[in-house]
Amino acid sequence: MRAIFGVLSLLVVVAIVGVLAKKQMSAVTAPLPSVPGAPAAAPAATPQQQVQQYQQAVQGAMQQARPVSDETK
Repeated sequence: MRAIFGVLSLLVVVAIVGVLAKKQMSAVTAPLPSVPGAPAAAPAATPQQQVQQYQQAVQGAMQQARPVSDETK
């Protein structure tokens, strides 16, 4: 009897998690409403452009001079 309640409880929890996950996924994929009079959004960057931007940011950070510490013991 205890095993039956355990399995049923587990199924209820899995069903609740499934419903919540489905709602979350549908909320993420839903398009945002546009505001009238707002400027048009820039086109999304391709993955290759995103990688290039990341590489440029990392290289820029690597080129910056390190702060010199007065405590050189």
